[in-house]
Amino acid sequence: MAEALKSGEKHWDDRSWTSSDGLKLHFRDYAGPADRPAILCFHGLTRNARDFEALAASLAGEWRVLCLDMRGRGDSDYARDPMTYTPAHYVADVEALLVVEGITRFVAIGTSLGGLMTMLLAAANPERIAAAVINDVGPEIEPAGLARIREYVGQGRSYETWVHAARALQEANRAIYPAWGLPDWLRMAKRCMVIGSGGRIVFDYDMNIAEPFEAQDGPAPAPEVMWALFDALAARPLLVLRGEHSDILSADVAARMAARAPGSELVTVPGVGHAPTLDEGEAVAAIARLLARAA
Repeated sequence: MAEALKSGEKHWDDRSWTSSDGLKLHFRDYAGPADRPAILCFHGLTRNARDFEALAASLAGEWRVLCLDMRGRGDSDYARDPMTYTPAHYVADVEALLVVEGITRFVAIGTSLGGLMTMLLAAANPERIAAAVINDVGPEIEPAGLARIREYVGQGRSYETWVHAARALQEANRAIYPAWGLPDWLRMAKRCMVIGSGGRIVFDYDMNIAEPFEAQDGPAPAPEVMWALFDALAARPLLVLRGEHSDILSADVAARMAARAPGSELVTVPGVGHAPTLDEGEAVAAIARLLARAA
């Protein structure tokens, strides 16, 4: 699989669906058998479908894998109303995709924001969730991590070359992935950035996704509300992943998540913060164990 990725071989079809407010939304569709649940991959706040490239390529053929670009990210349209950059709207977009594709049962793999989306989808209809991966997020989010995200989201920085972009990512995030070398940071840069219209390297999302954060002046959802959403997954095969140094999902909250879901497995990915990339050996092995229960 690694050799195929290096050679540039493409493992997916680029496809799209339409949101209720008329946006053309993109997803990568990796072919797989129809007699298994599809796997739907949901990225984090400022990320896109490319985050799952290695994982999806390794599963393609044995599973159908759909990697979504949520509105305002990657190859999906930017929203006309920035206030639709909310979990509720993202989930509504996913619901529209499920209808168009005729998907009635699926495995959800959600990183950060994508994990919150998974909980919302389960709360609406838990029986359709064949299994779920919640990657480094939970019903309670650490304030320090949330503050860190608020500092960088929506900052429209640009870079002259890919190496400049990689070095900037390294400078800002070296504490999250301390063992990474320049090739790792270059790979990350090409996952989350693109060459912009002016020829400079820019982040691949609408900077306006920050507006709902800035406009939020009311209290956050009560913890009991968020735990109730999580509890919708409690009876499903579940993997809770946590980065050892995560500033979003504390070890205590992760342990409580596992305790409330008897069929779950809690795996801590060593040496990383928020969030595990799902390329790590511990994450790959844990996802394989989960999928063996979902087949």
